[in-house]
Amino acid sequence: MTLDFYLARRFLRALLIVSGTFSGLTVMIEMLEQVRRFGGSDINAGGLFSLALLRLPASMYELLPIVVALATLVMFLGLARSSELVVTRAAGRSALRALVPPVIVAFVFGLLTVAVLNPLSAAAAREYEQREAEIAGGGKQAFSVSDEGLWLREGDADGQTVIRATRSNTDASILWDVTFLGFAPDGTLNFRIEAEEAKIGPENWTLSGAKYWPLADTQNPEAMSTLHDTLQLPTQLSPDEIRDRFGKPNEINIWDLTAFIEKLEAAGFSARAYKMWLQSELALPLTFIAMVLIAAGFTMRHTRLGGTAPRVLIAIILAFLFFFLRNFANILGQSGEVPIALAAWGAPLAIILAATALLLHLEDG
Repeated sequence: MTLDFYLARRFLRALLIVSGTFSGLTVMIEMLEQVRRFGGSDINAGGLFSLALLRLPASMYELLPIVVALATLVMFLGLARSSELVVTRAAGRSALRALVPPVIVAFVFGLLTVAVLNPLSAAAAREYEQREAEIAGGGKQAFSVSDEGLWLREGDADGQTVIRATRSNTDASILWDVTFLGFAPDGTLNFRIEAEEAKIGPENWTLSGAKYWPLADTQNPEAMSTLHDTLQLPTQLSPDEIRDRFGKPNEINIWDLTAFIEKLEAAGFSARAYKMWLQSELALPLTFIAMVLIAAGFTMRHTRLGGTAPRVLIAIILAFLFFFLRNFANILGQSGEVPIALAAWGAPLAIILAATALLLHLEDG
């Protein structure tokens, strides 16, 4: 038990060191990116640094599987150089038994990542988007889904238009039971339009069964209202932009993701990308375990036996290959080429089994 706690502490320390190193490098890179994007804006160095910090959780979140693999390499290379692995084997511990503590730490770290870091990353990403929109002058489109339907906002220096629809078709090109509210740049409400259907086209909405109320400079909007079989309304949106404005799945708190998926499907949209993200997040602890096993399989032998550098290089290459395989499987799951469960859980489970077989062959075989 004492040895298990010792190995767990060593792995946790390596994990903290590698995470801290990557975090520092990421902040510097993000700082340069913010200077490039907003250097010409009226924002000081403190504001740019705060933007870089807001980007840090999301950037690090994507790199965590690689961080876990590198932490495993750091731990076992250190144990091999100090001959502690030799002592461990002499005490009767097999390679697989010595891997139990770091595997448990990786699994717990995965659970904490999904339960705690995921919401933090999502909140930071939303705050960054809001700050970015404020710096850009508030002209960015917005999208949200609620119990009342879906909401869109688009606008520029000439004003804003808020759109609410009860539901939509799958590709977001047609909205039903639609309300358009037009606002002047000073926030004054200019008009209201109710339509049975709104179809988006190049540079305009085509409204069917529409009723128009002018609200600026009129005491009786109902008396001035007009009915239209069809009505054209200019827009800067396209179906692709509407779908893009759903927000990336990683910008939604995992605790709210199931409810968001239900609302999105009730509004008529496909939620496959969000379902894929949810399953891949639930499988993240297994992904961390797979990274530990990949890295450990090539670094548990004593350094005096030679060949350490090639083995480390092979472990790093395999870790990156698994990282890209996982992302590729997620893409296949989002596109519907493979079932979501298989895309999310298949890759880490397959790597865990393969890495375990490699460990049995190299260390205990």
